[in-house]
Amino acid sequence: MDRVFIEGLEVDTVIGAYDWERDIRQCLRLDLSFAWDNRPAAAGDDLALALDYASVSSRIQAFAEQARFQLVETFAERLAQALMDEFMITWLRLKVTKPGAVPAASGVGVEIERGCR
Repeated sequence: MDRVFIEGLEVDTVIGAYDWERDIRQCLRLDLSFAWDNRPAAAGDDLALALDYASVSSRIQAFAEQARFQLVETFAERLAQALMDEFMITWLRLKVTKPGAVPAASGVGVEIERGCR
């Protein structure tokens, strides 16, 4: 299985359960991996047949801009579903890190895997 990945994508969004978090934007760091058959795109050097990670990244940024979730878990689930639906992705792994949420840790968050390989 081929994989396309995006690592360390930072997005600003409203995220958190505390009242003070509802009025600010916080940074989330995303690491994503997608199942994608790269052979058709590579055979003809054709971007139209590739999973365009620039388009995926733009969609993630737009999603984060509009999101207003309390839980990182909800952010991850909804984003994963949107990407799978819009880009016809059959499998993905998504790690969402919320830096600074726990003072003694560099980050906390969730990692999910959805779909079939």
